[in-house]
Amino acid sequence: MKLLRAIDKFILKLEEIILSYAVLLIAVMVIGNVLSRALTGSSWSFANEISKFAIVLATFMGISYAARKGRHISMSAFYDLAPFKVRKALAIFIPAVTAVFLFILTYYSSLHVLSIYESGRVTTALQLPSYYISMFIPIGLFMGGIQYLRNVWINIREKEVYLGTDLVDYNDDASVEDQTHV
Repeated sequence: MKLLRAIDKFILKLEEIILSYAVLLIAVMVIGNVLSRALTGSSWSFANEISKFAIVLATFMGISYAARKGRHISMSAFYDLAPFKVRKALAIFIPAVTAVFLFILTYYSSLHVLSIYESGRVTTALQLPSYYISMFIPIGLFMGGIQYLRNVWINIREKEVYLGTDLVDYNDDASVEDQTHV
């Protein structure tokens, strides 16, 4: 169990570093390219490719982080109005279905990355293999699927409703014991 917690902490820290640097890289590329055009009259030829890579990285590697922190996009009007038992059931069902879809998308995106790899395509400016940009899509989808499965597990194991493994749903002021007797 200690090993799993250590791995989880490592993955969380890695996700935070990747997301932080990806956002910083996007900002540097966009601002730097604008300044370059304003001062020299020419754009950086590589800025578009690096920005695209950073956006793909932040988007797909961010899936797992958002699921862990319960910061993913949700339409929660029905969920918020539902009684505790319904919210608990939904907190198990929704992430389970989401995990299944993410694993299916992982499979298809892996096939896509493989086809890009086999084609031998390279980026225009940096001449890097094109699959470097795409390979983080299946990785991020898979990590997101794992995280949603963890959300399912924590909602099965714990009495409270968890929106993410690190976020308890404090939707009601009453305690869990009070809600179960309603």
